[in-house]
Amino acid sequence: MDVLSCISGCPPTLTSFDNGKPEVARRSADYLPSIWGDHFLTLSQNTECDANVIRIEKLKRDVTELLQETNNSLALLELINAIQRLGVGYLFDKEIKGALHTIFVTTNKGLEEDLYATSLHFRLLRKHGYGISQDVFKRFKDEMGGFKASLRQDVKGMLSLYEASYHAFEGEIILDDAKEFTIRHLKDLKGKIDPKLSNQVEHALELPLHWRMVRLEAKWYIEAYEKEELPNSILLELAKLDFNIVQTIHQSDLKETSRWWRNLRLRDKMSFSRDRVVECFFWSLGVMFEPQYQYCRKVLTKIFQLIAILDDIYDVYGSLDELELFTDAIDRWDVNAIEQLPDYMKICFLAVFNTVNEIAYDTLKENEWDIIPYLKKGWADLCKSFLVEAKWCRNRYTPTFEEYLNNAWISVSAPLGLVHIYFLLEQKIQIEALQSLANYPNFIRWSSMICRLCNDLVSSEVEMERGDVSSSIQCYMHQTGVSEETARKHVRAMISELWKKMNRDCVALSLFPQTFTDAVLNLTRTAQCIYQYGDGFSDPNCKTKDHIRSLLVQSIPLKER
Repeated sequence: MDVLSCISGCPPTLTSFDNGKPEVARRSADYLPSIWGDHFLTLSQNTECDANVIRIEKLKRDVTELLQETNNSLALLELINAIQRLGVGYLFDKEIKGALHTIFVTTNKGLEEDLYATSLHFRLLRKHGYGISQDVFKRFKDEMGGFKASLRQDVKGMLSLYEASYHAFEGEIILDDAKEFTIRHLKDLKGKIDPKLSNQVEHALELPLHWRMVRLEAKWYIEAYEKEELPNSILLELAKLDFNIVQTIHQSDLKETSRWWRNLRLRDKMSFSRDRVVECFFWSLGVMFEPQYQYCRKVLTKIFQLIAILDDIYDVYGSLDELELFTDAIDRWDVNAIEQLPDYMKICFLAVFNTVNEIAYDTLKENEWDIIPYLKKGWADLCKSFLVEAKWCRNRYTPTFEEYLNNAWISVSAPLGLVHIYFLLEQKIQIEALQSLANYPNFIRWSSMICRLCNDLVSSEVEMERGDVSSSIQCYMHQTGVSEETARKHVRAMISELWKKMNRDCVALSLFPQTFTDAVLNLTRTAQCIYQYGDGFSDPNCKTKDHIRSLLVQSIPLKER
């Protein structure tokens, strides 16, 4: 029986021959080709970096002085907020940590009665792992337990409270009430307030700051900050110069990675799969944009592109027999195991095998750690989860919602990406952290489930038409008998609750360095960005193309000094 005989409504098949063996009927996802071609291989880069680097050093000293000389707690919080939102917080990491610690241990009576100040104080401290309680907002509630009606007149305060509410942990009712209160009343303000403030409100309601891709948000905020009545000219110039210089580094990274992809020639050998190396780089950029992570970005881009090919082999192209052989070969991590594979799988296996072993070699050479056991386990786990979904699809089996999620948080590939990220970021590896990482700690599970659910919200209908396994939405509908609208509402609510779990875990974690927990959060944020307006990974014409142009092509105009 061929692969498609048990699937109804599938697209036309492709016929394939391999070394004279019997033909295999293949599915086709009809993925569109890359819209970028070799654009980033030929992109000219900014040649004025040297002068700008000198200027940046002067501006950095000026901002450091500002941080040291600002004594008023609210003014210092606003300065830190602006620095971070403008995308230059990484330049002042030590100074910001010191300032926030001072604010945390200081009695800040001046902040207590002001909703805007209290919310900003809460958000920045909780963002940086301080144990600040939701009880600071009790003073803004009335005798009936709701937020005071008078707060509706304080738009700036409500917007600040709205952003703070997304740092909630599970069970924090005050922050849940704050979110509901601010969303309801901020939506009612459309057309009734200053256009600049209205733009900020609309932007926030579209997606909260805590859930936004950091680098893309910085580009947006630079433009918004410049329109404020009294922007700090030193900060603004620093943000613009830094953005453009870091952009040239990103362009160089992508140029090198694009050359790797072209030389690998997998896009020629596997025309059925997605050529998305630029989108993969965009994703890696979302995880870690800072200049010092060049190697990490390039490696992660390679990993993401190879995962995309495997995903297409399991979802679309491979027969079940081939997939079982390939999964076994990956699990054994043995070159000799490829003898039984068809040629297209041999090429894919060797691409994964050689790339991962090269990463492990670099780590062993630099840090004296053999990470192969951890990486190969991650790849084996991914392929096994892909195989489960392939069998569900071939057998027309609709799993329960719980069955689906228990497999899907692995098959979304975020755990594999995060295992690689840990070793790419961390030089002082701890045994306890490795043991936890091998079993995927909860905060990785929460992040991965958010990535999967965000994907499902935009791709479920297309995947069902293609004959893929049911998504979380279809599984929930099938199990409970509810409408699609109700199922989607349930999935969105789950995403919010998973963010709360992740918020708490990222604050409580002690085994993992802050750079890694930040990467976990950033991976999740990038998923929300890519799937916000459709499947921005699979569909090259989706909104992601505009984001890529914004971050990797369009520099920020500078005023002459």
